[in-house]
This record gives sequence, structure tokens and C-alpha cells, in this order.
Amino acid sequence: MGKEATLAFTPTWVVAIVCLVIVSISLAAERSLHYLGKYLECKKQKALFSALQRLKEELMLLGFISFVLSLSQGFIVSICIPETSTDFMLPCNRGNSRVAEEGAKICNKKGDVPLLSLEALHQLHIFIFVLGLVHVVFCATTISFSGAKMRKWKHWETEIHREVHEKLVAVQQEKNEGQGSSLSIVVLHREHQDEFVHKRTKGFWMKLAVASWITAFLKQFQDSVSKSDYEALRSAFVVEHYPEKPDIDFHKYMTRAVEYEFKRVVGISWYLWLFVILFLLLNINGWHTYFWLAFLPLFLLLIVGAKLEHIITRLAQEAAISLSNNTEEVPKIKPCKDHFWFHKPELVLHLIHFILFQNSFEISFFFWILVSEGFGSCMMERKPYVISRLVIGVIIEVICSYITLPLYAIVTHMTGQIKLHGFGSRVHESVHGWIGLRKKPFSFWKIPGGDPNADSGREADVTRRVAKERSGSSRSMPMAPADEIVTVDDVAVAAAAVGQGP
Repeated sequence: MGKEATLAFTPTWVVAIVCLVIVSISLAAERSLHYLGKYLECKKQKALFSALQRLKEELMLLGFISFVLSLSQGFIVSICIPETSTDFMLPCNRGNSRVAEEGAKICNKKGDVPLLSLEALHQLHIFIFVLGLVHVVFCATTISFSGAKMRKWKHWETEIHREVHEKLVAVQQEKNEGQGSSLSIVVLHREHQDEFVHKRTKGFWMKLAVASWITAFLKQFQDSVSKSDYEALRSAFVVEHYPEKPDIDFHKYMTRAVEYEFKRVVGISWYLWLFVILFLLLNINGWHTYFWLAFLPLFLLLIVGAKLEHIITRLAQEAAISLSNNTEEVPKIKPCKDHFWFHKPELVLHLIHFILFQNSFEISFFFWILVSEGFGSCMMERKPYVISRLVIGVIIEVICSYITLPLYAIVTHMTGQIKLHGFGSRVHESVHGWIGLRKKPFSFWKIPGGDPNADSGREADVTRRVAKERSGSSRSMPMAPADEIVTVDDVAVAAAAVGQGP
């Protein structure tokens, strides 16, 4: 067989057409991501825009990996190893010496073969791009499903706002008559929490740890977050952090917070790449690694969902135990991060991140084999294994996106701590700037011609200084979006919520 033709002996029209197609597809993809970013900016979806930027970074990393593979393929193929070292840890049984015959063309020494053939290197190249593409699609599906589930909670928030407004009007009327108090709002919180405690602790068997765990496991598949759950958890959050502002838009705050955290789920961390390498290492013929590994994300997903449901149940059980000792002014449901594993709520998000990536990796592995080797490849193993793996992958994606992630979105606020990014990026930046300024000497807080101990003057001075430090000049400071205007009250309330306020 003759030597393959180089570009010098390839018709120019062929080279031009191939380049035109490749460049057109690449530019279309790049422009699509660009206009998607513009759309998210117009819709003031800053958290989702940040997630899109993270996706671009991951795609750039995949492109860099591809570039390194292309640049070093000549060197990799020229590395020769003994043929006997390639007889074990194979994904498929090798029934002929085709590799050795092809290797003889490159490796002069008899019995040596290339470290990696050109065909294998090309297949690895395809796998990296398929992995990136499938991961992007899965991330988009995840945020779509979870957003659809959380939008159903909006009408509950609207009903609560209507009830709160009616109570506030009644309180104001009583105050005008000289007999008012905030008791009506307290009663409203108690009504929400009483129904929640009753439903979550109903039955004597719920006192048993095993029964509560089994109930929590099953609850995630049917009405994972009921209306009474939402009302009670919202009430607990408001009483804990905003007792004087019962009409706060908790749904908007929660949505912003989960969108901000979603960008952490989008990326591929270094330990996830280690997992990919480990899978490629253990994908040995007869081990059925591809099949058994499918159950790992499903197992973790069910545990995470049961844990989140059990946290809600534990909050109800603790409230029921202390019910007799509480008064109407004391909240029965007390958010606390002690219910999370190792007292770290972020560990749940890391597990969700791993579950989504591992599932997208398994699906991308299937499409890679389908494109490179075909459905009849030995790496596909038995057809029942392949079909069951695809079914499990779809189930994992739906459960994690439509049930587990929204469940995490609301339960993660039961830690007793505030999430500043839920207020919007401007308030988040302002509070962190405030915290930094608080660490400076006390003389910094003095306002010329005023009382250094005056809270209002101090807050105003801090807000001005934070704005100047962010933009370099108060006159060049860009106008914040309408729903993220930073006022002194916004920054003061948010900073006080994290214990950094004046």
C-alpha cells in the first residue's frame, strides 16, 4: 500500500471545503453561546450567565486537551513497548496479531509495538469531545428540569404573601386603635408549622429511626416538597433571619441562591478527571465495569434524596419534642446544620455534582463506543446490559434534576446561616466589601464633622467607600439592575444576617 498523501498533494478545493465546513460549525457554536449569554444578561440571570462562562472554560479546557493530543500524536506513536506488555488489562479479547503487524511499520525492533496506535489516539480524541458535549447537554437539562419544579412553588409564595399582607393590615388597624401587636404574624407562622409538624410526625412508628429513614426514602418519590413543607421551612427561615420582614420573597431568594450554586455543578473538577482515568484503567474485559458502575450514581442519588427528606423530618420531630416548652413568640422549627453530614451542607452539593458528571460520563461513553466501534462492539458487552444502563441513566437524570436538586435548594437554607448570593450579586459584593472594611482600624469609620458612633452615618460612609473600591470612582459606578439596587438597608440587613453588621 502506498504512502498517504500530504496537503502538498491534496487538491486545494478539497482542503478549502473541509476548512469552510469546520470553521462554519465552530463559529455557529461560538455565536450561539455568545447570544445565549446576551439573553441571560438581558433577563438579569447573572448566576446562569456565570454558569455559562464556566461552561466556556470547560470547553476551552477540552479544546486544549485536544490540541495537546494532536500536537504530540507523532511522539506518542513513536514510543515503542514490548508486545508482551499489551497482553493483559484489555477491554476486549485480542484474537489476532494485527496490532503487532501494524506496529512493525513504526517500531524497528522485532516484538515491539507502539504505545498507542494512530487509530486508538483518534478514538480517544473523539471520546474527549463527546464527553464535553454530553456534559453540556446534561447540565442544560438539569437546570431546565429543576427550574420547572421550583416554578411550581411560586404560587405557594404568592398565597403566603397574600396571607401576610392581610395579617399586616390587621396588625396596623389594631395599632391605630391602640391595642395592636405583631401577634397575628406569629400566629401565622405557628399555623404553617403546626400543619407541617403534624404531617411529618404522624404515627407512633415515626419515633423509630428505621421507620423515619424508610419514610424519608419513599417520600422523595411522591410529593418530595409539599405545600406544608414549603410553608413551614419558609416560616422557619423568615423567623430565624427576618422576623421584622415577614413578606420577604423567599422563593426569589432561594432561586437566586441555587442558580449561583449551579455553576459549581457545571464544571469538571480535577477529581472528576481522576475518576475518568480510573474508569478507563478498570474497564477490563470480563469485569463488566461499564455495567456495574451505572449503579454507583443511582445508589448515591437515593441516599442523598433520603438524607434531605430525613433532615426535614428531623426538624419536624425536634419541633414536636419541644412543643410543650415553646410559646407563640418562640419558633418551633430551628434551622441547624448539625443535621447534615459532618455538619457540612456543601458536601451534599459535591455529591450531586459527582452524580451528574458520572451519569453524563457513562452516557457519553456509550455514544463514543457507538460512533467509534458500532453497537456490536465487544466494549458494549451484552445488549441487556446496554439497555438497562441507558434506562438507569435517564432515571438518574430525571430524579436528580426534578427531585433532588430542588429538594436541596430548599433544605440547604435550614442550616441557620444566610446565603448572601441569594440577595443578588450587588448585595453579595457590598457585604463582602463591608466585612473587609470592618477589619480596618476604628479610625477608618470616622466621618468628618459627625459622630463616629452614629450607625446611620457609618453605614452611609461604608456604602460609599465600598462603591468606590468596586468601581474606582463613584461617578463611573454602573447602575445596578432594578431588582438588585444596593441600598444601605440591603447591605446592613444582609451583613447583620451573617453576624458582620454594626
